[in-house]
Amino acid sequence: MNLFHSSNKSNNLLPFDGEVYYYGVIFTADQTKDYMDKLLRTIEWKNDEAILFGKHITTKRKVAWYGDSRYSYTYSKTTKDALPWTLDLIEIKSYVEKRLQHNFNSCLLNLYHNGKEGMAYHSDDEKSLEKNGIIASLSFGAERKFSFRHKRTKETIHIYLEAGSLLTMGGSTQTNWLHSLPTTQKIQKPRINLTFRNIKD
Repeated sequence: MNLFHSSNKSNNLLPFDGEVYYYGVIFTADQTKDYMDKLLRTIEWKNDEAILFGKHITTKRKVAWYGDSRYSYTYSKTTKDALPWTLDLIEIKSYVEKRLQHNFNSCLLNLYHNGKEGMAYHSDDEKSLEKNGIIASLSFGAERKFSFRHKRTKETIHIYLEAGSLLTMGGSTQTNWLHSLPTTQKIQKPRINLTFRNIKD
């Protein structure tokens, strides 16, 4: 199932077993470009790491982990300690929180240099995350396809995330659905994705 662009909060994009809402573009084109430039320069980007089948893997995709405290976050059998918020991240977080009327204490940022870099199907269901909590996904840079696949029925949902757009995942989404950022040869520009979330204290 393919879903089209929306300028307002969508209805639930998932047919069952979860809650995903797309808010469309929430920043102006100038704001989007300005934040993209600042994040590229000021965030402490590092190549992501994972341990798969006993092998240590370093990805081309880069990540950064920020939070209210030095929260530890473990996924793919590697652990990151949160860095203190930058002024730009505080500004962006505040805007997202006001828009959603929901607060967040941490953010995982992803930098995809081009369409050849993506993410395989997975769920953000680590024990350190608030169960059934809201994850707010904010996109800057290249527009990319974002996909959901139900764990049991294998039904798929696809949406294109525009620059400056906001999407939220909540309820039982992480329990019942996988999500991915498919790779593509067509996109040559970078994309930055901010995923605001809540780590359990």
